[in-house]
Amino acid sequence: MSSYEISVLLPAKNEVISIGGTVDRIFNLFPDAEVIVVDDGSTDSTASVAEKYGALVIRHPYSKGNGAAIKTGLRAATKDIVVCMDADGQHRPEDIGALLDKVNEGYDMVVGARDHEGQAGLHRSLANGFYNRFASWMVGHKIGDLTSGFRAVRRTKFLEFISLLPNKFSYPTTITMSFFRAGYSVAYIPITVLQRAEGSKSHINLWKDGLRFLLIIFKVGTLFSPLKLFIPISFAYLLLGIGYYAYTFSVDHRLSSISVFLWSTSVTVFLIGLVSEQITQLMYKNN
Repeated sequence: MSSYEISVLLPAKNEVISIGGTVDRIFNLFPDAEVIVVDDGSTDSTASVAEKYGALVIRHPYSKGNGAAIKTGLRAATKDIVVCMDADGQHRPEDIGALLDKVNEGYDMVVGARDHEGQAGLHRSLANGFYNRFASWMVGHKIGDLTSGFRAVRRTKFLEFISLLPNKFSYPTTITMSFFRAGYSVAYIPITVLQRAEGSKSHINLWKDGLRFLLIIFKVGTLFSPLKLFIPISFAYLLLGIGYYAYTFSVDHRLSSISVFLWSTSVTVFLIGLVSEQITQLMYKNN
Protein backbone atom coordinates (compact mmCIF):
# COMPACT_ATOMS: atom_id res chain seq x y z
CA MET A 1 0.00 0.00 0.00
CA SER A 2 1.21 3.50 -0.78
CA SER A 3 2.65 5.53 2.09
CA TYR A 4 1.34 8.80 0.66
CA GLU A 5 -1.02 10.92 2.70
CA ILE A 6 -4.26 11.42 0.80
CA SER A 7 -7.12 13.86 0.49
CA VAL A 8 -10.34 12.32 -0.83
CA LEU A 9 -12.59 14.75 -2.68
CA LEU A 10 -16.28 13.98 -2.91
CA PRO A 11 -18.36 16.46 -4.92
CA ALA A 12 -21.94 15.92 -3.77
CA LYS A 13 -25.32 17.26 -4.74
CA ASN A 14 -28.35 15.74 -3.01
CA GLU A 15 -26.52 12.53 -2.13
CA VAL A 16 -27.92 12.09 1.38
CA ILE A 17 -28.69 8.42 0.68
CA SER A 18 -25.13 7.38 -0.09
CA ILE A 19 -22.79 10.02 1.36
CA GLY A 20 -22.69 8.69 4.93
CA GLY A 21 -21.80 5.14 3.93
CA THR A 22 -19.19 6.33 1.44
CA VAL A 23 -17.42 8.55 3.96
CA ASP A 24 -17.57 5.85 6.64
CA ARG A 25 -16.02 3.23 4.34
CA ILE A 26 -13.22 5.60 3.36
CA PHE A 27 -12.31 6.27 7.00
CA ASN A 28 -12.46 2.54 7.80
CA LEU A 29 -9.90 1.89 5.07
CA PHE A 30 -7.82 5.06 5.51
CA PRO A 31 -8.23 6.40 9.06
CA ASP A 32 -5.74 9.24 8.47
CA ALA A 33 -7.26 10.40 5.20
CA GLU A 34 -8.53 13.93 4.76
CA VAL A 35 -12.06 13.49 3.44
CA ILE A 36 -13.50 16.64 1.87
CA VAL A 37 -17.14 16.72 0.83
CA VAL A 38 -18.05 19.68 -1.35
CA ASP A 39 -21.79 20.19 -1.05
CA ASP A 40 -22.73 21.72 -4.39
CA GLY A 41 -25.94 23.48 -3.44
CA SER A 42 -27.77 20.43 -2.10
CA THR A 43 -31.38 20.88 -1.00
CA ASP A 44 -31.30 17.85 1.30
CA SER A 45 -29.20 17.03 4.38
CA THR A 46 -26.12 15.83 2.47
CA ALA A 47 -23.83 18.28 4.30
CA SER A 48 -25.00 17.45 7.83
CA VAL A 49 -24.78 13.69 7.23
CA ALA A 50 -21.25 14.03 5.82
CA GLU A 51 -20.21 16.08 8.87
CA LYS A 52 -21.75 13.50 11.17
CA TYR A 53 -19.45 10.85 9.67
CA GLY A 54 -16.36 13.05 10.12
CA ALA A 55 -15.84 14.65 6.71
CA LEU A 56 -14.73 18.23 6.23
CA VAL A 57 -17.68 19.82 4.45
CA ILE A 58 -17.45 22.89 2.21
CA ARG A 59 -20.76 24.29 1.03
CA HIS A 60 -21.51 26.07 -2.21
CA PRO A 61 -24.38 28.55 -1.71
CA TYR A 62 -25.83 27.36 -5.02
CA SER A 63 -25.04 24.64 -7.52
CA LYS A 64 -21.93 25.56 -9.52
CA GLY A 65 -21.26 22.19 -11.12
CA ASN A 66 -19.17 19.07 -10.60
CA GLY A 67 -15.99 20.68 -11.90
CA ALA A 68 -16.39 23.70 -9.64
CA ALA A 69 -16.81 21.36 -6.67
CA ILE A 70 -13.60 19.56 -7.59
CA LYS A 71 -11.76 22.89 -7.82
CA THR A 72 -13.10 23.96 -4.42
CA GLY A 73 -11.97 20.69 -2.86
CA LEU A 74 -8.61 20.84 -4.59
CA ARG A 75 -7.90 24.29 -3.17
CA ALA A 76 -8.81 23.08 0.32
CA ALA A 77 -6.84 19.81 0.17
CA THR A 78 -3.55 19.65 2.06
CA LYS A 79 -2.24 16.15 1.34
CA ASP A 80 0.25 14.94 -1.27
CA ILE A 81 -2.21 12.86 -3.25
CA VAL A 82 -5.77 13.83 -4.13
CA VAL A 83 -8.30 11.08 -4.79
CA CYS A 84 -11.44 12.19 -6.65
CA MET A 85 -14.47 9.94 -6.59
CA ASP A 86 -18.24 10.12 -6.90
CA ALA A 87 -20.42 10.37 -3.81
CA ASP A 88 -23.35 8.40 -5.25
CA GLY A 89 -22.08 4.95 -4.25
CA GLN A 90 -20.84 3.91 -7.69
CA HIS A 91 -17.13 4.08 -6.84
CA ARG A 92 -15.79 1.61 -4.30
CA PRO A 93 -13.47 3.05 -1.62
CA GLU A 94 -11.81 -0.39 -1.66
CA ASP A 95 -10.34 0.48 -5.06
CA ILE A 96 -8.48 3.53 -3.73
CA GLY A 97 -5.62 1.32 -2.55
CA ALA A 98 -4.99 0.03 -6.08
CA LEU A 99 -4.86 3.59 -7.41
CA LEU A 100 -2.36 4.60 -4.72
CA ASP A 101 -0.18 1.56 -5.34
CA LYS A 102 0.08 2.60 -8.99
CA VAL A 103 0.91 6.18 -8.02
CA ASN A 104 3.64 4.77 -5.80
CA GLU A 105 5.21 3.26 -8.93
CA GLY A 106 5.93 6.78 -10.16
CA TYR A 107 2.77 7.81 -12.01
CA ASP A 108 1.43 11.35 -11.69
CA MET A 109 -2.19 10.37 -12.25
CA VAL A 110 -3.91 7.00 -12.07
CA VAL A 111 -7.46 6.64 -13.40
CA GLY A 112 -9.99 3.97 -12.60
CA ALA A 113 -11.18 2.71 -15.99
CA ARG A 114 -14.68 1.29 -16.30
CA ASP A 115 -15.49 -1.61 -18.57
CA HIS A 116 -18.57 -1.70 -20.81
CA GLU A 117 -20.69 -3.07 -17.97
CA GLY A 118 -19.70 -0.11 -15.83
CA GLN A 119 -21.07 2.39 -18.34
CA ALA A 120 -24.56 3.75 -17.71
CA GLY A 121 -26.32 2.22 -20.69
CA LEU A 122 -25.39 1.29 -24.25
CA HIS A 123 -25.75 4.85 -25.60
CA ARG A 124 -23.35 6.28 -23.04
CA SER A 125 -20.93 3.39 -23.55
CA LEU A 126 -20.84 4.07 -27.30
CA ALA A 127 -20.39 7.80 -26.72
CA ASN A 128 -17.55 7.25 -24.26
CA GLY A 129 -15.90 4.82 -26.69
CA PHE A 130 -15.94 7.51 -29.37
CA TYR A 131 -14.55 10.13 -26.96
CA ASN A 132 -11.78 7.76 -25.86
CA ARG A 133 -10.67 7.00 -29.42
CA PHE A 134 -10.83 10.62 -30.58
CA ALA A 135 -8.95 11.92 -27.55
CA SER A 136 -6.37 9.12 -27.88
CA TRP A 137 -5.70 10.26 -31.44
CA MET A 138 -5.38 13.86 -30.28
CA VAL A 139 -2.84 13.18 -27.53
CA GLY A 140 -1.04 10.27 -29.19
CA HIS A 141 -1.57 7.94 -26.22
CA LYS A 142 -4.20 5.33 -25.50
CA ILE A 143 -6.85 6.71 -23.15
CA GLY A 144 -8.66 3.95 -21.32
CA ASP A 145 -11.52 6.02 -19.90
CA LEU A 146 -11.67 9.72 -20.69
CA THR A 147 -14.66 10.59 -18.51
CA SER A 148 -14.04 8.53 -15.37
CA GLY A 149 -14.29 10.66 -12.24
CA PHE A 150 -12.39 8.14 -10.08
CA ARG A 151 -8.69 9.00 -10.04
CA ALA A 152 -5.67 9.61 -7.83
CA VAL A 153 -3.53 12.62 -8.75
CA ARG A 154 -0.47 14.35 -7.37
CA ARG A 155 -1.93 17.54 -5.97
CA THR A 156 0.84 19.95 -7.03
CA LYS A 157 0.52 18.84 -10.66
CA PHE A 158 -3.28 18.93 -10.51
CA LEU A 159 -3.13 22.56 -9.39
CA GLU A 160 -1.12 23.53 -12.48
CA PHE A 161 -4.24 23.06 -14.62
CA ILE A 162 -6.96 24.23 -12.24
CA SER A 163 -7.69 27.31 -14.37
CA LEU A 164 -8.45 25.09 -17.37
CA LEU A 165 -11.01 22.93 -15.58
CA PRO A 166 -14.63 23.62 -16.53
CA ASN A 167 -17.16 24.27 -13.77
CA LYS A 168 -19.68 21.76 -15.06
CA PHE A 169 -19.11 18.13 -15.95
CA SER A 170 -16.16 16.85 -17.96
CA TYR A 171 -13.33 18.03 -15.76
CA PRO A 172 -11.87 14.49 -16.19
CA THR A 173 -11.60 15.12 -19.95
CA THR A 174 -9.68 18.35 -19.45
CA ILE A 175 -7.29 17.14 -16.77
CA THR A 176 -6.53 13.88 -18.61
CA MET A 177 -5.62 15.58 -21.88
CA SER A 178 -3.71 18.32 -20.04
CA PHE A 179 -1.58 15.76 -18.20
CA PHE A 180 -0.70 14.02 -21.44
CA ARG A 181 0.13 17.38 -23.03
CA ALA A 182 2.46 18.31 -20.18
CA GLY A 183 4.28 14.98 -20.48
CA TYR A 184 3.16 13.68 -17.09
CA SER A 185 2.78 9.95 -16.50
CA VAL A 186 -0.79 8.64 -16.63
CA ALA A 187 -1.91 5.08 -15.95
CA TYR A 188 -5.25 3.25 -16.07
CA ILE A 189 -6.38 0.38 -13.91
CA PRO A 190 -9.67 -1.51 -14.22
CA ILE A 191 -12.27 -0.86 -11.53
CA THR A 192 -15.66 -2.20 -10.65
CA VAL A 193 -18.48 0.33 -10.81
CA LEU A 194 -21.51 -0.36 -8.67
CA GLN A 195 -25.08 0.62 -9.30
CA ARG A 196 -25.91 4.13 -8.14
CA ALA A 197 -27.53 4.17 -4.71
CA GLU A 198 -31.30 3.78 -4.91
CA GLY A 199 -32.86 7.22 -5.07
CA SER A 200 -29.66 8.87 -6.29
CA LYS A 201 -29.98 10.48 -9.71
CA SER A 202 -27.39 11.24 -12.36
CA HIS A 203 -26.94 14.95 -13.07
CA ILE A 204 -25.52 14.32 -16.55
CA ASN A 205 -27.59 15.06 -19.63
CA LEU A 206 -26.40 12.78 -22.42
CA TRP A 207 -26.92 15.23 -25.29
CA LYS A 208 -26.08 18.55 -23.64
CA ASP A 209 -23.11 17.26 -21.65
CA GLY A 210 -22.06 14.97 -24.50
CA LEU A 211 -21.72 18.02 -26.75
CA ARG A 212 -19.80 19.76 -23.98
CA PHE A 213 -17.41 16.78 -23.75
CA LEU A 214 -16.78 16.97 -27.49
CA LEU A 215 -16.19 20.73 -27.41
CA ILE A 216 -13.74 20.33 -24.53
CA ILE A 217 -11.81 17.71 -26.50
CA PHE A 218 -11.52 20.22 -29.34
CA LYS A 219 -10.63 23.01 -26.92
CA VAL A 220 -7.92 21.07 -25.12
CA GLY A 221 -6.85 19.56 -28.42
CA THR A 222 -6.11 23.00 -29.82
CA LEU A 223 -4.08 23.72 -26.69
CA PHE A 224 -2.34 20.38 -27.00
CA SER A 225 -1.61 19.93 -30.71
CA PRO A 226 -3.39 22.38 -33.03
CA LEU A 227 -1.98 20.90 -36.23
CA LYS A 228 -3.77 17.63 -35.56
CA LEU A 229 -7.00 19.54 -36.03
CA PHE A 230 -5.98 22.07 -38.64
CA ILE A 231 -4.10 19.78 -41.03
CA PRO A 232 -7.06 17.42 -41.71
CA ILE A 233 -9.32 20.43 -42.30
CA SER A 234 -6.73 22.02 -44.58
CA PHE A 235 -6.30 18.74 -46.47
CA ALA A 236 -10.06 18.41 -46.87
CA TYR A 237 -10.28 21.85 -48.50
CA LEU A 238 -7.34 20.94 -50.76
CA LEU A 239 -9.07 17.75 -51.93
CA LEU A 240 -12.36 19.58 -52.47
CA GLY A 241 -10.54 22.15 -54.58
CA ILE A 242 -8.82 19.46 -56.66
CA GLY A 243 -12.06 17.55 -57.07
CA TYR A 244 -14.02 20.61 -58.16
CA TYR A 245 -11.23 21.61 -60.56
CA ALA A 246 -11.29 18.14 -62.11
CA TYR A 247 -15.06 18.46 -62.56
CA THR A 248 -15.04 21.95 -64.10
CA PHE A 249 -12.08 21.09 -66.36
CA SER A 250 -13.78 17.97 -67.67
CA VAL A 251 -17.02 19.85 -68.33
CA ASP A 252 -15.94 23.38 -69.34
CA HIS A 253 -12.15 23.07 -69.70
CA ARG A 254 -11.61 25.92 -67.27
CA LEU A 255 -10.29 26.70 -63.79
CA SER A 256 -13.16 27.71 -61.53
CA SER A 257 -12.84 30.53 -59.01
CA ILE A 258 -14.38 28.18 -56.46
CA SER A 259 -11.40 25.85 -56.80
CA VAL A 260 -9.04 28.78 -56.24
CA PHE A 261 -11.06 29.79 -53.18
CA LEU A 262 -10.91 26.25 -51.76
CA TRP A 263 -7.15 26.07 -52.31
CA SER A 264 -6.53 29.45 -50.72
CA THR A 265 -8.70 28.43 -47.78
CA SER A 266 -6.62 25.27 -47.44
CA VAL A 267 -3.42 27.32 -47.25
CA THR A 268 -4.98 29.79 -44.79
CA VAL A 269 -6.18 27.04 -42.46
CA PHE A 270 -2.77 25.38 -42.56
CA LEU A 271 -0.99 28.66 -41.73
CA ILE A 272 -3.38 29.35 -38.85
CA GLY A 273 -2.63 25.87 -37.52
CA LEU A 274 1.10 26.48 -37.87
CA VAL A 275 0.90 29.75 -35.94
CA SER A 276 -1.27 28.07 -33.28
CA GLU A 277 1.33 25.32 -32.95
CA GLN A 278 4.05 27.90 -32.33
CA ILE A 279 1.93 29.68 -29.72
CA THR A 280 1.28 26.34 -28.02
CA GLN A 281 5.00 25.61 -27.86
CA LEU A 282 5.59 28.98 -26.19
CA MET A 283 2.79 28.36 -23.68
CA TYR A 284 4.23 25.01 -22.64
CA LYS A 285 7.92 25.79 -22.96
CA ASN A 286 8.47 25.19 -19.25
CA ASN A 287 6.67 21.82 -19.21
